[in-house]
Amino acid sequence: MFRADTTAETRSFAPPRRNVAPPWRKTLLVRGGFSILAALADFVAILASGPIAQLIYATAGIAVDVHIRFALLIAVLFTCMGAMRDEYAITNYLTFENQVRRAVAPWCMALIGALVISLSTKPFAGATMLALATLFLGGFCAVNFVRLVITYDIRARARQGKLAARRIFLFGYEDELKSFAGRHEPWLFGIHVAAASVLRAPDSLEEDLALALASARILEPDDVFILAPWSDKKVIDAAIQAFLRIPTSIHLGSERVLERFSDARVSKIGHVSSLNLVRDPLSPSEVFAKRLFDIVLAVGTLILLAPLLLIVALAIKLDSPGPIFFAQRRYGFNQQPFRMFKFRSMHTLEDDVNLTLVVQNDSRVTRVGSFIRRCNIDELPQLFNVLRGEMSLVGPRPHALCIDQKFAERISLYARRHNVKPGITGWAQVNGLRGGMRDDAMRARVEHDLYYIDHWSMWFDVEILWLTVASGQAYKNAL
Repeated sequence: MFRADTTAETRSFAPPRRNVAPPWRKTLLVRGGFSILAALADFVAILASGPIAQLIYATAGIAVDVHIRFALLIAVLFTCMGAMRDEYAITNYLTFENQVRRAVAPWCMALIGALVISLSTKPFAGATMLALATLFLGGFCAVNFVRLVITYDIRARARQGKLAARRIFLFGYEDELKSFAGRHEPWLFGIHVAAASVLRAPDSLEEDLALALASARILEPDDVFILAPWSDKKVIDAAIQAFLRIPTSIHLGSERVLERFSDARVSKIGHVSSLNLVRDPLSPSEVFAKRLFDIVLAVGTLILLAPLLLIVALAIKLDSPGPIFFAQRRYGFNQQPFRMFKFRSMHTLEDDVNLTLVVQNDSRVTRVGSFIRRCNIDELPQLFNVLRGEMSLVGPRPHALCIDQKFAERISLYARRHNVKPGITGWAQVNGLRGGMRDDAMRARVEHDLYYIDHWSMWFDVEILWLTVASGQAYKNAL
């Protein structure tokens, strides 16, 4: 991709053995045309939900066009809001991440707006509430399905080099240019590198910048990336001053340390600007939503499973002497210790630094304990920990104190698991990563826990809870 030489040169940059992206003159047409088609796809998907809703809940004497008009109103409001929020930019369709989340707020606002209008407008009289509810859910699913199909197609075209959503121009040292290309492979995501201008050395900065500026002025890229170490202030300042003369977006290439932090961004606290590497694991609104979700589901589950809990408690009492519940010390949020409840499954009640982990065919495990451990029933009393606010339904599983103390020193960022509340189940558990105290097994478990913390969403919690019940992986290695 790059060849070292001793002359200032601006090179065309494209991956080997791939088709070159479309000519730059077509870029604006492609983007504008795509935005129109994407908005039209949303509009048609919503509009098609109207007659479907009517057919599902057909009511004598109610015309089909009532629900079609309501769907038309939602479609107009939704696509207009999407256009104002720049939702139909082609760059939003280069990844599957956040596709559903992007649609939630405008969809709810469109429905509320449509309901307000319909309450005072006669043409909407007679629409059934069940049909409107079906339209709300069906339309939302239809929009997201259409968007996922479009995203799949756009990503495929980008990987084949048939689509250039953005055109960028690179300027910097040759090693930095190579590193940028190797790490990011931008052509796989619809980003066409129009050219790369090499900075030979600090001594030739003025000459190399003049050539780069002339090339960028001709090529008219969407973005310019300045690729130089952040400590090289002279090069960065000069490059910024030069590229400010052309109408383009200017980016400072990331330092290697930022590769560890995918959510790093510039933020402001009052008048203080900073590079925010890691945000709070959960915002106040997310903490509230997760806590409300935990309380409602924990109460519902306790009520639903009350007969099972009573039967298990009675079986434990009849099977062996000792208490029904076992409370063991664990570290919770911010490494604050708490007592975690479990159904007693062993003859012993170990809870100290000499704790011995359960192994296959362990003589300490009772007959009832063996069954409830295999089925994860022994964990159900932790629903009371959830109601007390010590745990969440989903989160990193808490370990015994001696295990925490052992691995905190051996695995990097192990303690970061405590940045959120521990959970009854977690992303590691539904992927079969439970049991086993080998370094590699524990490291894999920690990696999954940190992935959950960095990618949390309410939908992610729902997915994990579903897999906890439905997936065989969640019962793997249960002793």
